[in-house]
Amino acid sequence: MPGPKKLDPASSPRALLGAELRHRRERANLSQVDLGELLYVSGSFIGWLEDGSRRMQMDQALRLDDILNADGFFKRNCAALKKSKYPDHFAEAAEAEARATEIKEYAPQLIPGLLQTEAYARAVFRSGLPTATEGKIDELVAARLERAQILADPTMPMLWVVLDESVLRRRVGSSDVMAAALRHIAVLVQQRRIIVQVLPFDAGGHAAMGGGLKLMAFSDAPPLAYLDGLGAGQLLDDPGTVKDYELTYDLVVASALSPAASLALIESVAEDYEHEAQRF
Repeated sequence: MPGPKKLDPASSPRALLGAELRHRRERANLSQVDLGELLYVSGSFIGWLEDGSRRMQMDQALRLDDILNADGFFKRNCAALKKSKYPDHFAEAAEAEARATEIKEYAPQLIPGLLQTEAYARAVFRSGLPTATEGKIDELVAARLERAQILADPTMPMLWVVLDESVLRRRVGSSDVMAAALRHIAVLVQQRRIIVQVLPFDAGGHAAMGGGLKLMAFSDAPPLAYLDGLGAGQLLDDPGTVKDYELTYDLVVASALSPAASLALIESVAEDYEHEAQRF
């Protein structure tokens, strides 16, 4: 399998940080495996940091400063690179999402960010941040809609989503908001831009009852799994662990409705919301 695609240090601050890491590692006569052992990560992960395809975390930066006698270089530059439109727990996952050739996601509660309409996203953020200013909500919504621009490409990434039926039934915002949100998903399905299945309530227990799951595959790097929680998230790259979560996703798909039946259900629920909105 080819290694991660190298970014240009002249145009990518993260790649510049990676290039400095490579320089200092080689000056210390350490292999990637040697440095990985000292940092408690794999040698491959060191390679991804050096190529700029993975984000350096602050605890890693502090350890590297100590191991490589870098006089705070990695701490200073890692802090500068931490600035992101997204929460710390999701920033690296968002960057990986933008590079992925294939994304598979199980959504247990909310329409995934890549598929949200502006009104739905605004209702989500307003529900979670009831005292936030309108300006803050605007920033969050804009960042979420910007993520969705990866779907402007007609073919890449391939996006396959399994929505729990609760995603359809839980009213986020008004009935109008929900109807438009579900119609948006239906249009993307009809345009053959995405694959969507619904995991119905009558499927009973299933393999992903613990929470949301996103799997990402790349043309130039190993796959990743992202586990989503309340104000927290975990990006995983261990091959065995990712393979386990791939099986979890496959089991969810096996319990879900077919794409055709799922589309019919999504459109039916959207119609129910539209009728409800007309009554008020």
